[in-house]
Amino acid sequence: MRHLVAGRKLGRTSAHRRALLRNLAQSLIEHEQVRTTLPKAKELRRFAERLITLARKAHQGDVAARQALVRKLCDRGIISAEHRETYDLMSEAGRHKVLRSRTGRRHRTGQPRPGLSFTAESVVHRLVNTIAPRYVDRPGGYTRIIKLATLRVGDGGQQAIVQLVGSEKAQGKARSSGTTVRRKRATSRQQAARDVLQPSRATSKAAEAPADRVADASETEAADAQSEPSTDPAGEPEQQAPES
Repeated sequence: MRHLVAGRKLGRTSAHRRALLRNLAQSLIEHEQVRTTLPKAKELRRFAERLITLARKAHQGDVAARQALVRKLCDRGIISAEHRETYDLMSEAGRHKVLRSRTGRRHRTGQPRPGLSFTAESVVHRLVNTIAPRYVDRPGGYTRIIKLATLRVGDGGQQAIVQLVGSEKAQGKARSSGTTVRRKRATSRQQAARDVLQPSRATSKAAEAPADRVADASETEAADAQSEPSTDPAGEPEQQAPES
């Protein structure tokens, strides 16, 4: 019986499994979502949430938590999407300058240095200074797993997306990836989920429009009432009493 034996082996050795989870976590921090198989997604979620908990403590100044974070996650440079094409066309010497300074120390903050248009950002720096502050008031549940209806070509593995909570991006309508009834149903479910998570601006504006019209109408009626003189029941306007 497997009592007190947590985790999945994923068909790998311990070292290979640690390297796999570390690379997936680094990609999750860089892109804020990653697509993989469902068993790997469940293991990645456990690993990533522990890293974010350490990052919250490191953001508050806990040195031991930052050291543990670097030990578990290691480090790598992140090149922003706008500079990715330029980085791919660079020589090995140019890439080394972007990743490291003259002393050999890796660039951390991603701020451009003299003579360089851009530099890499440390994955640990992004986790501690960009992602961790989002979850200061959140005690847990930093990630979500979204199961996909499409199976992986080759072995038919169940696929899923691991996503950081709060990193949803506006997307267009879901496009059908096939003509079968099953895939059309999956597309409609995805579109319904997006509509719930991200209500359209048109709906919100339509809800606000009647209230604005009622407010404008009431202001107009109040202004007309002040401009018209009051009359008595006989139909003659009332005369104001002289000031004493």
